[in-house]
Amino acid sequence: MCLAGGYDTIAMQNIAAGSGSPRSGWYKRQPSGYLAFIPAVLPPTPALRYDKALLEALSKADRALGRLDGVSVRLPNEDLFVHMYIRKEAVLSSQIEGTQSSLTELLEMESHVRKPRHPDDAMMTANYVAAMDLGLKRLQTLPVSLRLVKEIHARLMLGARGGQVSPGEFRTSQNWIGPEGAKLMDAMFVPPPPDEMNNALGRWEMFLHDKEPMPILVKVGLAHAQFETIHPFLDGNGRIGRLLITFLLCEKEVLRRPLLYLSYFLKQNRTEYYDRLQATRDRGDWEGWLKFFLRAVSEVSNHAAETALQIIELRESTQQLIREKMGRGAGTALRILDDLFLHPSTTAKLTMQKRGMTFAGARRPLERLSELGILWPDDDERERRYLFRSYLDLLVD
Repeated sequence: MCLAGGYDTIAMQNIAAGSGSPRSGWYKRQPSGYLAFIPAVLPPTPALRYDKALLEALSKADRALGRLDGVSVRLPNEDLFVHMYIRKEAVLSSQIEGTQSSLTELLEMESHVRKPRHPDDAMMTANYVAAMDLGLKRLQTLPVSLRLVKEIHARLMLGARGGQVSPGEFRTSQNWIGPEGAKLMDAMFVPPPPDEMNNALGRWEMFLHDKEPMPILVKVGLAHAQFETIHPFLDGNGRIGRLLITFLLCEKEVLRRPLLYLSYFLKQNRTEYYDRLQATRDRGDWEGWLKFFLRAVSEVSNHAAETALQIIELRESTQQLIREKMGRGAGTALRILDDLFLHPSTTAKLTMQKRGMTFAGARRPLERLSELGILWPDDDERERRYLFRSYLDLLVD
């Protein structure tokens, strides 16, 4: 069971009546009395209506994605940008599921600067990063498929909260969506039972590999909504569904690098997100869902492109300040700066280990960078840590 957003009156009436929409599926009463949703095949029938608003949304999303891909080429180190953006996405996607872990906390845990205040939440977020990394590597030899979905789910749930609910295995029992503590009979939405779920997953995979021409972003939007409707796992469906958006865009070579993450937009518009998904089930409103999805792609792409440009500017201005103010120590400080763009929270001990320096030799440039306002010193009960706060501020919304 997991939390969901609000449902309108028509949706609740449809559930009660056991109806739905021929374009998306129908509610079927189960032997024990509850109604479960049985999804129809994709693409929708009747076919999608590409009205002016949908075409405009598609055009804007395509342009925004193209701009993001173009800006990424200008980055002095693309891998560093991807490294941080994956972690930002991991934090936001996990926060949608109710975690309290922050980006700073995740980075400090990874670099062993400080133990997380919310260890279970931090582990859940770290697992998201690992699942993303695994999926991107597997895409080199394996297409987006049910096999890949199960592999990344196993990594996502490894040792984390909810890991006891069959990691890497599709469910064999009924799940449902509703407020915390809701019973099955009181659920806001009940996905297909296991036998129907397996049939729906097979059709979903066939849709992914169907060669019939369709705009890639439309296909990805439809696939995401259908996956969330099928809800094939006992836990982790939302996180897996959001990971699949990025995997599909990379597989289809819409993006050369995994730089589009929608969790920020979906978190800010959580109620509309759930309502738009439910409207596809109850009213077959795929067009309304796609307009919302494409707006998410446009806004997030533009935001990511602006952030990339700001990071380029920050790196150049910081390097210039170091060269002007640090004299002979500039070379060491510039190398430390490169480390900070990967791990923006550090200590003298960590710098000493990374750079093969003495403790005093590591602390000296860190203190000088603090005097210049590049780093922000933060003392705790163990040792002083240094935050590259201007960089973190660009990533934390």
